Amino acid sequence: MVHKSFHRSRYQRYAGGPDPLAPPVDLREALRDIGDDVMAGASPQRALREFLRRGTQDMRGLDKLREQINRRRQEMLKKRNLDGTFAEIRELLDRAVLEERKQLARDLDDDARFAEMQIGSLPPSTAQAVEELSEYNWRSPQAREDYDKIKDLLGRELLDQRFAGMKEALEGANEQDRQQVSEMLSDLNELLDAHNRGEDTSEQFDEFMDKHGDYFPENPRNTEELIDSLAQRAAAAQQFYNSLTPEQRAELDQLAQQAFGSPELMSQLAQMDSALRQARPGLDWDHAQSFSGDQPMGLGEGAAALRDISELEALSEQLSQQYAGAQMDDIDLDALARQLGDEAAVDARRLAELERALSEEGFFDRTSDGQLRLSPKAMRQLGQSIFRDIAEQLSGRGDRQTRRSGLLGEPTGASREWEFGDTDPWDVTRTVSNAVLRTISESEEPSLASGAMARDGVRIDVRDVEVAETEARTQAAVVLLVDTSFSMEMEGRWTPMKRTAIALNHLISTRFRSDELHLIAFGRYARSIDIAELTGLQPRMEQGTNLHHALLLAQRHLRRFPNAQPVVLVVTDGEPTAHLDPSGEPFFFYPPHPQTIALTVRELDHVARFGAQVTFFRLGEDPGLAHFMDQIARRIGGRVVAPDVDGLGAAVVGDYLRSRKGRRR
Repeated sequence: MVHKSFHRSRYQRYAGGPDPLAPPVDLREALRDIGDDVMAGASPQRALREFLRRGTQDMRGLDKLREQINRRRQEMLKKRNLDGTFAEIRELLDRAVLEERKQLARDLDDDARFAEMQIGSLPPSTAQAVEELSEYNWRSPQAREDYDKIKDLLGRELLDQRFAGMKEALEGANEQDRQQVSEMLSDLNELLDAHNRGEDTSEQFDEFMDKHGDYFPENPRNTEELIDSLAQRAAAAQQFYNSLTPEQRAELDQLAQQAFGSPELMSQLAQMDSALRQARPGLDWDHAQSFSGDQPMGLGEGAAALRDISELEALSEQLSQQYAGAQMDDIDLDALARQLGDEAAVDARRLAELERALSEEGFFDRTSDGQLRLSPKAMRQLGQSIFRDIAEQLSGRGDRQTRRSGLLGEPTGASREWEFGDTDPWDVTRTVSNAVLRTISESEEPSLASGAMARDGVRIDVRDVEVAETEARTQAAVVLLVDTSFSMEMEGRWTPMKRTAIALNHLISTRFRSDELHLIAFGRYARSIDIAELTGLQPRMEQGTNLHHALLLAQRHLRRFPNAQPVVLVVTDGEPTAHLDPSGEPFFFYPPHPQTIALTVRELDHVARFGAQVTFFRLGEDPGLAHFMDQIARRIGGRVVAPDVDGLGAAVVGDYLRSRKGRRR
């Protein structure tokens, strides 16, 4: 008979660190958000920080995590108070006195009457009453038991502040148990003193842990780890003491002398606290908190709460990233998980991974003066993202057929995936092969896929399509002139202008490489500018729209490519109000000076003589600008487009694509 063995598997949540099956961080969304901030005028460094602060729809940012941390701290302070141990002692004392009164009422001797007078004249202070009754000869066994619990409770609470779980571990402890605790404290103080003298305590530490290791569930591996654990709890105990009112501190000082019925415990703890403070002076020993809630805490529980609050305050500072040299790696993920749960730690880890990946993937580099900027790789990614958005706008408004097959040249022999706007011929062999391979991979029964295709044919998906690369038969010299006067920023046109330039740059640099794009920014004066500089350009508080200077620079670019088709695209929201005077200095006057208009018109005539296709993209409703552009368009045979701000990118890119229809030679 064959016995079959069965293996049973049990599945549970992975708890070994970062999820090994989690998808990699998506840099595209991060880069898109950072790019938007850079285009709005923020530095790349600030844009990165702002992204980490905001997070994403699916990932809490630093601000949200810090808000939750601060809220948790406030809730602890508002809900809790430090009266727990005092209230418990008062309850035990009242119960002991009540039981003793009952017993004395039954006893008829003169000593009982004297005891009643002694009990009746107890001071109102709990600590003074406990001290005064320390030598009292109790008649009621129940009363004596309750009074002894006070001493036991004080000892356990004071130890629980400094050693985890002592309150529960020593409940019902006998004299031998208390003696063992006293011996542990004595040995611990010897170890701490030796460490503070600079001695090698390795052997002494091992002997100490062999003898007293049960008191330390954290299982420290050396003296330093032991001190780290104890010092944090001792600092919290001191903070607890600092947080009490003066009356409560006086009560506690007096009550503590009764702990375990002997002042020796307080002496040993005071010696330990002093040694720990000497070993770890950098901890916050002198801080205090103000609790105002109605949920009482004992000494140990209060110290634990203060440790939590101290940890929350440290996390809040780490999440703020506002201190010098701040790094995402500073965030204590274990502490964050303890305070807010594992999901919070996952969000913080993903933010750190995003920051690290953006740097490691080369999305930032530095200029000659040490400033951080978006790298060419980042600009390509950003351009692709922006162009994808604009392509969807073009497709949605019926401008999909913007390039016709045959306008490009002979195949190069290479192929690539089809993208929006492609009119290159299909690479049929590669397309069909892709469809076949995809059909087999997606089939539930791959072995039957061949028969199904033979019977039903192969269905081609858009994902399968590859097009043949071709060489352009004509070249265009494209000049994009963008208005950078302050009105563009004031009217919310600054970022759309940049997005338009980035999208056009991406289209030409990746799909129409034979065309030569030149960018010119013009405000009070004009200058040639590359796409990375334009992306990070910050608005300036300057007046003037110097289209005259911009057209002079545009002609330089057109002259460099005499055999190319000239295309001039002008994006502006204002009439020409500045020109270059003979000395080369900008002249500004508003309303537009006749000389400014005359010089600008003259340069537009020169551009027209190049045979350029000129398109004006008029932003806003300025009637003066509308009149000027209409007159010029009729004069030089140009076009005027008046898009809304959100449609500017689609208007410029669509116009450029339409201009290619007439370039075939």
